[in-house]
Amino acid sequence: MKLDEIKISKAIIESYNNKLINALDVDVAIVGAGPAGMVCGYYLAKAGKKVVLFERKLSVGGGMWGGGIMFNEIVVQDKAKRLLDEFGIKSRCYEKGYYLADSIESVSTICSKAVKAGLKIFNLISAEDVMVRNKRVAGLVLNWSAVEIAKLHVDPVTMRAKFVVDATGHPAEVARIIERKSGIRLNTRTGKTMGEQSMWADVGEDTIVKNSKEVCAGLYACGMCANAVFGGPRMGPVFGGMLLAGEKVAKDLIKKL
Repeated sequence: MKLDEIKISKAIIESYNNKLINALDVDVAIVGAGPAGMVCGYYLAKAGKKVVLFERKLSVGGGMWGGGIMFNEIVVQDKAKRLLDEFGIKSRCYEKGYYLADSIESVSTICSKAVKAGLKIFNLISAEDVMVRNKRVAGLVLNWSAVEIAKLHVDPVTMRAKFVVDATGHPAEVARIIERKSGIRLNTRTGKTMGEQSMWADVGEDTIVKNSKEVCAGLYACGMCANAVFGGPRMGPVFGGMLLAGEKVAKDLIKKL
């Protein structure tokens, strides 16, 4: 059989077009494909919810790929080890309460399991704005990341979601858009994003789970974004809290859906 370049192009364009159209009206839209966002998507998809995830970069995984200072090992504390086990990620005990895992295996396995559970991931797409209806976050405004990077004047498209999850990490991009443009008061002490504090792993790992919750009507924060919104320390290359945060938000949304 001879390969026809036009058929190859048509197959890609038609398939992606159908996938994107199907993603324009969903139960949950997640922004940011770090470990918290992907774990959240995994549990939602596993529960039969229609969930999509938009990632600005070419690759998923956020900061997990690089471990600590580009040493591709991550640490997970004992209370989160069960999530490594559930995903089938190999781990080994370093000292009591500290488990090591290969960051490459961790990211690739979480991504694979989430996609196989039914999560649809769209990379190279940025959420440049939100759709707000009656003071509630009701969807996202999307554009190609290349348009954003090149600062081209190209109009975006809009998608609808019953809930949006901000899993954009340190920048807390969706929450900051809402704060800046919508006039909605956030569920924080100040009504605005609080900003993350300096590194304190022990406190940060607890607060990241507690802070992964509703930011305002229709919007949840998940993972490091939650500490940036509600004011908590960063944790560094310990990732148990990220995994637990994704699980927590998914369970909260499953109840509401």
